[in-house]
Amino acid sequence: MNNATVIIATGGANLSSLKFALGRLGVNACITENPQKIKNANHVILPGVGSASDAMGRLSKAGLVDTIRSLTQPVLGICLGLQLLFTHSDENNASCLGIIPGRAARFLENPDLPVPQMGWNSLTGLKDIPLLEGVKDGDYAYFIHSYALPVDEYTCASAVYGFPFSAVIQYKNFLATQFHPERSSHIGSLILKNFLNS
Repeated sequence: MNNATVIIATGGANLSSLKFALGRLGVNACITENPQKIKNANHVILPGVGSASDAMGRLSKAGLVDTIRSLTQPVLGICLGLQLLFTHSDENNASCLGIIPGRAARFLENPDLPVPQMGWNSLTGLKDIPLLEGVKDGDYAYFIHSYALPVDEYTCASAVYGFPFSAVIQYKNFLATQFHPERSSHIGSLILKNFLNS
């Protein structure tokens, strides 16, 4: 398994647990904002928690927006990182990277479904893609988010929280999970391993 893996420092992300999860797979990932290190990596991970506008501001200040858009190696977005790959987020009306067409919307307020969604949810409608090899329909992953992308042509697995939303997406070399694989037990480890083997 290749060690040339970088985690983009998006700020506010749970970087230590992600780095630890990769370490359990034998990968010592580098956390960086350096465009050249990101361009030269074999695998790039774009994590994120918090606000889309804050994350985009940090990426822009670091000069990484065009860098990320130009990447041709496997890229994995995690949680907010998934949403940043799309065109827009309703959160503070944020413009995102625009790699994939789509808009993240906030979950509707519901007394039975607190926002943010925090906890385990099942994956359904899995497509046969390498990232999901070994993952079964109904397997659970750990989510923490208030915004989500609708199910569309890029959706490779969905989940339901009031309405169906994209839990895993793929567009060319860009993959992403709305859930946190580093917190999703053996399923998350399997997905990270599949990504690193891509």
